[in-house]
Amino acid sequence: MSDVWPQEIRVSPDRRLLKLVFDNGESIALPAEMLRVLSPSAEVQGHGPGQKITVPGKRNVTIAKLIPTGNYAVRIGFDDGHDTGIFTWTYLRELGQKGEAMFGDYLADLETKGLSRDR
Repeated sequence: MSDVWPQEIRVSPDRRLLKLVFDNGESIALPAEMLRVLSPSAEVQGHGPGQKITVPGKRNVTIAKLIPTGNYAVRIGFDDGHDTGIFTWTYLRELGQKGEAMFGDYLADLETKGLSRDR
């Protein structure tokens, strides 16, 4: 369970950023590409240790919809049809704090595997 709660959740007009303001005053903006490639879904994370998938070609993905999930999370639908990741408030906050490093690891994985951010 999260120790902070979002007071505001907005998608930018170009649908490329998810902006959150938490009740502790913390404000974060998360790029759609980062959210898509670091999705907590089984499609991306796999079904067990060592099964994580490096998803290429998502540089221009946008957020199509937000679906509230209980009072602890939001499911994000992307314009590429992916909509199975349930993003808890805790995970979104973690992405706000550590997402740059996590995305850097993703970029390194792309390069190692000879994949591209572009389609």
